[in-house]
Amino acid sequence: MSAPTGIHRIADAFAASGKRAALMPYLMGGFPDMATSLAIGEAYADGGADLVELGVPFSDPLADGPVIHAAGVQALRNGATVGQILELGAALAPRMPVVLMAYANIVYARGLEPFCAALREHDISGLIVPDLPLEEAPDVRAACEAEGIALVPLAAPTTPPERLLRIGELARGFLYAVSLVGTTGERGALDAGLADFLERAAAASNVPVAVGFGIGTPAQAAAAVDAGAAGVIVGSRLVRAAGEADDPAAEVRELVAAMAEALGAPSADPVR
Repeated sequence: MSAPTGIHRIADAFAASGKRAALMPYLMGGFPDMATSLAIGEAYADGGADLVELGVPFSDPLADGPVIHAAGVQALRNGATVGQILELGAALAPRMPVVLMAYANIVYARGLEPFCAALREHDISGLIVPDLPLEEAPDVRAACEAEGIALVPLAAPTTPPERLLRIGELARGFLYAVSLVGTTGERGALDAGLADFLERAAAASNVPVAVGFGIGTPAQAAAAVDAGAAGVIVGSRLVRAAGEADDPAAEVRELVAAMAEALGAPSADPVR
């Protein structure tokens, strides 16, 4: 029997999470250094993560707020390369599906087909390209699907209905619903219109809808599920903790375990 494709691995992770919604922490590859980022990724899995979003550091991250931007800058200063991030993804893939987040310049610099082939070779299941125009997405999705990789598009509360339908038709693995207008970062509360947006996003697509941007506490994670999210993505809070803690892996594991518990997960192993 052939190995499951990345698309199937993502679907299985959502279906078998054991929670009310799948939990997907964000990891900046190479931050605070390459070895520690691997330990952080392993801690995510230990804490109850179902998938991981693995960021490739980039010099002009248009969708990222100050915390993730600063982490990417540090990773680049440390010499992190795309090849090293792919190796990091391969190391984490046995624990959980890895969804790579890379800006379009990184993808096109290698060429669509070679880049997607490299994802498959490193057992990476999905690809998020936050600055990919919708009009160029079909070519990227075709290259991804040839390798069994899920192209995960983004939709925002301001996305017009007709465009939301086109984005939903493109989505594989899951649809990334941006919970607010703006860049990544912690917020005091979720947008009041989130439930309506998630209902529209779910109606536009045949894959689960995961919410990201602005989720930084267990209560906010639970509120996102109450609003209709099938997945919850947590980024800046974890990246900030990794940068501030004396033991980044232990700190983020505790935070992820608290998020998992808020989503109705079975009890995690005791925090070490």
